[in-house]
Amino acid sequence: MNPVRKRTVRLVVALSAAVVLASALMYTSFSAASPALTPTQLVREGQAGRSYQLTGTVVAGSVRRDGGVLDFKVEDRAGGTAVPLAYTGTVPDPFREGREVIVTVQKHGGEYIGERNSLITKCPSKYKTAPAGERQSY
Repeated sequence: MNPVRKRTVRLVVALSAAVVLASALMYTSFSAASPALTPTQLVREGQAGRSYQLTGTVVAGSVRRDGGVLDFKVEDRAGGTAVPLAYTGTVPDPFREGREVIVTVQKHGGEYIGERNSLITKCPSKYKTAPAGERQSY
């Protein structure tokens, strides 16, 4: 076989394999994702046995520890619907009432169970928009 043709065939085979692998990676990444829902959306759309990422704010006065289980409520950022959940696993240091969290949950009957070690605490942003009177001009 001609050396130029041999290199061309190798290049086509290598590029084809790369495209197939990249496609498989993208498919796996997007199909494995679970939807992120607010408490209001979770109550309205949540189905038993399916995993969801719940995002919201920890309700003040709702955090209780019962042995190895952490019970707390998560509400919409603007307030309103609150979802009680039971969570086991590691708890991030910045976790506290009023802090935004993301946790993977499943609905079991009338309660929500947090997936072990899935709790993430969102840190408050240092880059919030300042009120109009405090803005600096550069």
